[in-house]
Amino acid sequence: MAPVTHQTIRLSRGKHTSQEKGACVMELSSMLAGEPFSDHPKSVCPVIAALLRTYNDSVGDERRQELYAYAARVVGSRGSRSLERARAQEVISRISERPPRGLRRLLRLRRQAMVPWPPYEPLSAEAVRTLSAHGDSGQPELLACVDNLLAMGGGDERLAATAPSAGLDSAPSPRSTVNTAP
Repeated sequence: MAPVTHQTIRLSRGKHTSQEKGACVMELSSMLAGEPFSDHPKSVCPVIAALLRTYNDSVGDERRQELYAYAARVVGSRGSRSLERARAQEVISRISERPPRGLRRLLRLRRQAMVPWPPYEPLSAEAVRTLSAHGDSGQPELLACVDNLLAMGGGDERLAATAPSAGLDSAPSPRSTVNTAP
């Protein structure tokens, strides 16, 4: 059997223990960045990573394959803490026009001690639910949000290579491990 590479891997749902068992969009990003296989690549902005991890797991297999380009585009997107916060605020702005109940609760419970603020995984879950609520027509809106986050500024390669993940985003992914082997 030929070794699995970024060119032969198929994107699948969930967190994977190795490349041989498949990859989500962020695990593919870690491969493309030359990092250890992980769904929390250090070179990717944690806000963008959370959004794409959540989206990866919420769409069907056909739609998921369309995320290959994003796996490459987001490598090197990690930037300063202020850029990270601005990106999180942009996601909040995108979904606040029609705030879901969970976001309202999250904003009410705001605690300065929460790092990062806002918590990226719950924020991304609300964003994916809100922006992709219209089925297939929601995908362009969600991916346009990712495009907008990327356009907010390039990551600093030095930061991308050395910045530790902070707070909730550095915790192990809550997603279940999925074995995609036949």
